[in-house]
Amino acid sequence: MTALTWLTDPFTYEFMQRSLLVTVVASIVCALLSCWLVLIGWSLLGDAVSHAVLPGVVLSYIVGIPFAAGALVFGFGAVALIGAVRDTTRLKEDAVIGVVFTTLFAIGLVLVSVTPSHIDLSHILFGNLLGVTDADIWQVVVLGALTTAVLVVKRRDLTLLAFDPVHAHAIGLSPRRLRALLLAALAITVVVALQAVGVILVVAMVITPGATAFLLTDRISRMLVIAPAVAALCAVAGMYASYCLDASSAGMIVLMQGLAFGVAYSATWRSRRVRA
Repeated sequence: MTALTWLTDPFTYEFMQRSLLVTVVASIVCALLSCWLVLIGWSLLGDAVSHAVLPGVVLSYIVGIPFAAGALVFGFGAVALIGAVRDTTRLKEDAVIGVVFTTLFAIGLVLVSVTPSHIDLSHILFGNLLGVTDADIWQVVVLGALTTAVLVVKRRDLTLLAFDPVHAHAIGLSPRRLRALLLAALAITVVVALQAVGVILVVAMVITPGATAFLLTDRISRMLVIAPAVAALCAVAGMYASYCLDASSAGMIVLMQGLAFGVAYSATWRSRRVRA
């Protein structure tokens, strides 16, 4: 009984329960999206969008509107800007992504530096998981549910886009519209995860779970189960570890996802050696 109490004690506090809810929802949404980002090769784009929303977050604070509003505007804007520059220059996509996201991120840092000092930069960059409000919870749950529903409904079309966009076009699907849908989902997902882990660590949540699942299976249907399951477990383990060690909640959650990837890599590497 003592051991059980010791295990459950962290989550008897209301702030831990609220934080856990936000973290699990954000982790599951990010994990689902990460499967297609990994398959299509858009991991760097996830990095770009997660950093590009910083100016929107700061401007939202200055104007006095919810962070999600500014983050969504700059998330969609970054995606549109990357596409426009890519289509009108000879630059490759990775170069365009690098230029756009670093520039927007720098703009955000400049805005923070010239804005009154009572803005806590660490909360914007690394999240404020232990201080989520009722409005934050509703924002994460509603946007998370919307994004998850769209991804689940369109999972077959998105999978076909990842593996064979030519065939998708041949059967009447529009690869351009599917890419736009996936990019919109990415922008919304970044906003969902922003409250949990902040601008900098969002990229890990939209890449690592999908990469871990990719190592463990060669079927997309299984990836869509493994990735959210691993992400949710890492969310719980990360929250628990942060409580016990008095460490950063966001950092511990991402660290747990990195450890899960390491375990998956080690397991699959050894199995490949045995087969060889």
